[in-house]
Amino acid sequence: MRDIGVDIIEPAGEWDGDENCPFYGSLRLRGQIIEGKIAKVGMQKSIIVEREHIRYMQKFERYEKRTRRYAAHLPSCIGEVNVGDSVRIMECRPLSKTVTFCVIETEASE
Repeated sequence: MRDIGVDIIEPAGEWDGDENCPFYGSLRLRGQIIEGKIAKVGMQKSIIVEREHIRYMQKFERYEKRTRRYAAHLPSCIGEVNVGDSVRIMECRPLSKTVTFCVIETEASE
């Protein structure tokens, strides 16, 4: 297993020869690290991660809740994930039109 430069728990799954794996393949990670919850698992080797944040609206003196969705690559060594699980994703080179993040760590939902 390769060191990706971030302190995380090592994935326990098997590697299937995917070159876009940061742990066993040749994918390099850089940039921001984002934590969020899985919103969708319908694609092959990809997931949708949602992150909510609060924004202050000065005109109305109120806060509003905003949601940002990220498409992320799911390496085979991460294992099984479900909707609602908490994950950490890290930026990488563009893997497709919308996928520019890769899952590096996951926690099961309670």
